[in-house]
Amino acid sequence: MADVYCSDCKRATEVVFDHSAGDTVCSECGLVLESHSIDETSEWRTFANESGDNDPVRVGGPSNPLLTDGGLSTVISKPNGVTSDFLSSSLGRWQNRGANPDRSLILAFKTIATMSDRLGLVATIKDRANEIYKKVEDQKSSRGRNQDAILAACLYIACRQEDKPRTVKEICSVANGATKKEIGRAKEYIVKQLELEMGQSVDMGTIHAGDFMRRFCSNLGMNNQAVKAAQEAVQKSEEFDIRRSPISIAAAVIYIITQLSDDKKPLRDVSIATGVAEGTIRNSYKDLYPHISKIIPSWYAKEEDLKNLSSP
Repeated sequence: MADVYCSDCKRATEVVFDHSAGDTVCSECGLVLESHSIDETSEWRTFANESGDNDPVRVGGPSNPLLTDGGLSTVISKPNGVTSDFLSSSLGRWQNRGANPDRSLILAFKTIATMSDRLGLVATIKDRANEIYKKVEDQKSSRGRNQDAILAACLYIACRQEDKPRTVKEICSVANGATKKEIGRAKEYIVKQLELEMGQSVDMGTIHAGDFMRRFCSNLGMNNQAVKAAQEAVQKSEEFDIRRSPISIAAAVIYIITQLSDDKKPLRDVSIATGVAEGTIRNSYKDLYPHISKIIPSWYAKEEDLKNLSSP
């Protein structure tokens, strides 16, 4: 029961939901406050003669415009309790004769979805990666290449284009064994193929050090104040000519912020959290050090604290 305002009682009263008729009835005066309401609860039912592993979903997945049949094809499943070989039966033979021409695409999309889930990527990035792979697959020129590297490269490009970049090392961690070099070659190949198809250069988006900041800080377990200071420091660092990759600059700024806080992090922990080598972080720190008084927010650290930082 719940309290709902009744127009006859002129006050909020308890109501009763009649699920069979879809009516909401006042429990005191019997007035029907709402009729034919839609029941949004689950309609799944379990019967005694059904096994527990039955799929209760009564509809299929959403349509997919990237597939030939829109993803609405019918698949004949193996009947329950059948001990003989399903492929030797008439239903199995018909299933094989009507083989889905998009079978390889479906498998590729499933692999991209798995990699996206492991990286915690949003659906728009996954869909963009599927579109990129579909364009490459339509050209029939990726045969003989490392499929895992191709799929990982599609995901890397999709992240760049959706302004949610991931490092190659992060993509490599979910690429089913594909190396950074293989993913890099696959990325160059895909970009070349897309440029040939569109007749213009592919917009990969611009990587900024701030794109990685919140994720790297979260990996280190930094507090909100330190994260805010790191983000401001990274934005200010873009005003100077520091010729380092955005990922290296982000790692160096995080290292500096942690050294200025009470919860200091060793260089090794910063390296593990960011995926940047310790030597690279040291070199980036050396480039940032001359500008450190202008980069670090004044509300986070005083001049005395900055002077106490170890020189590179």
